[in-house]
Amino acid sequence: MPMFNGIDALGVLGAGLIILTYFLLQIKRLEGTSLAYTGLNALGALLILISLLFNFNLASFIIEGFWLAISLFGIVMALRGR
Repeated sequence: MPMFNGIDALGVLGAGLIILTYFLLQIKRLEGTSLAYTGLNALGALLILISLLFNFNLASFIIEGFWLAISLFGIVMALRGR
């Protein structure tokens, strides 16, 4: 049985951030185009990607890569809107 390590903790933290961010969007505490929403999504995806470098899974890496890229685009758009 594999041991839980610091790298796994990064991935779990990243997943938690993405889930929390989505929940906050659903209860209308964040707006989908806000810097906070896109920033938290980007951070969550980045943490998951880091964990995937040590425990690689191609499908997860692809989706998190796109999640990060789209979130970075959202950050740029949010900053331009200020």
